[in-house]
Amino acid sequence: MRLLIPAVERSQDTRVGAAAWHQEAQAKIQKACQVTERCAQDAVTMWQPKDSMLDPHMASHLRRAAHIQPWRFCVEMLKGGGMSEKPPPGEGVTLWKSKMKPPVWHARLPLPLNRDALALQTAELVHTHARGARLTAARLAHAQEQINGQLRRLQRQREATDYRLSEVRKGLLINQQSVKLRGYRPKSEKVPDKADSMLTWEKEELKNMKRKMEKDMEKSEAMLKTLATCHDTLAFYCKERLQAVDLMNQPLIKVLGQAGRYSWVNLSRASTPRIQGEKTPPPDPVGTYTPECAIELYEAKRLLMESKDTLQEMAKNVEDIRERQQQTGDRVCASLAQKMRETSELKERMNMALGLMRGTIHRCTKFNHEMYITRDLIKGPLSKNYLETREKLDRPLVRVHQRHVGTQLAEAKRLAQSTDELQRHISHLEKNLEGLLAKRKNLAYSLHCKMIGQDLDSDVVRLRLRQRHPHVRCQQAQGLVNDWDPRTPVRIESSANPQ
Repeated sequence: MRLLIPAVERSQDTRVGAAAWHQEAQAKIQKACQVTERCAQDAVTMWQPKDSMLDPHMASHLRRAAHIQPWRFCVEMLKGGGMSEKPPPGEGVTLWKSKMKPPVWHARLPLPLNRDALALQTAELVHTHARGARLTAARLAHAQEQINGQLRRLQRQREATDYRLSEVRKGLLINQQSVKLRGYRPKSEKVPDKADSMLTWEKEELKNMKRKMEKDMEKSEAMLKTLATCHDTLAFYCKERLQAVDLMNQPLIKVLGQAGRYSWVNLSRASTPRIQGEKTPPPDPVGTYTPECAIELYEAKRLLMESKDTLQEMAKNVEDIRERQQQTGDRVCASLAQKMRETSELKERMNMALGLMRGTIHRCTKFNHEMYITRDLIKGPLSKNYLETREKLDRPLVRVHQRHVGTQLAEAKRLAQSTDELQRHISHLEKNLEGLLAKRKNLAYSLHCKMIGQDLDSDVVRLRLRQRHPHVRCQQAQGLVNDWDPRTPVRIESSANPQ
């Protein structure tokens, strides 16, 4: 502000001092007034922002009114005839009583309470960082907990898959036992049949199941390692964030609840739109929610979705393979049971044929014995002393008859012819009897082979039903294959084979 000093109106003649002395004093006063005005203007300029400086070309009584005019509320006319007053947009302090909203004051110089203000600002920054660190740690901890739960579920599913894989391997061992046990059948019973085809088909099916289960085990093992790595990384980031928090007097779930981020509790849950609550902060390399945390949380969410699909697929495969293995085993047992029924029918027919053949052999043997007796009777006695009177050729009547020419008796010739014919019939009957005995021996051997085959098939069915029980483990079946019972019926060799 310019200081005006009233000039002393004195005539030049009445001045006592010299003119140069007066001019020097006036110059000093003028310079002091200019310095005072400049310093005052600089002081005012330092304490107010640039955009709020008064217009020097405007009258002094209009400058204040023009300066506070943008601060006043805006009046709007409504359709019903009323009025509504709204504060002007932008930052500032709203004074509802005076209906004004001054802008935010930006001082160019530090205020007297600058030290306290900076301390409060630093404390607020520290508190904000601690709250952000605690919030991020809460989210990381819950993500870690979900990954841990998924690890436990995947481990349990792996145990179920491993148990089913052991059952499939046990099925392969049972199939090997069945084939090995059926290999003890006689040679005549080893003709390839549908039971052998069913055992081969079961072996191929079990191998396919085994490959599928092993693939699931490998896939789950890779997923388990990935989840474990993600779990360790989340634990490291969570521990790193918790180092910025000295005292956590609230549980993490409550921290997330106060922040309004219930969707952070469950990574697989979709984010629900909420008016209140904090939004997901953008990744900040120097903040608490770094891009590494964001990437790791996204990776955890992706792994959760992928592991859920893997768990569903593994559970479905376990159930399908259990049903397929049960159906395959039932079909093999059904084919073996059908083979046993067919063997039983053939045994009954062979037994009936043996009975008929036995009666025929008895009759032929008796008839042959009678023919031998007849031949001996026709041949007559071996000594002349055992001849009866009517059989002697030197009796008187025969001697008289033989004296005439051409009157030779044919008794001896006809006896010889009858004996030869009877001997031919005896030889033919003995040959037929030998054929019957050979056929009977062959049929008896076949019946014995059928009995052995039926017993072995029955043993195979009983073995399969006993070995596939859940209480029988794969190691027991493996021990049974390695340490085969020496009491297993030996193979029938060719010593008893039919001719």
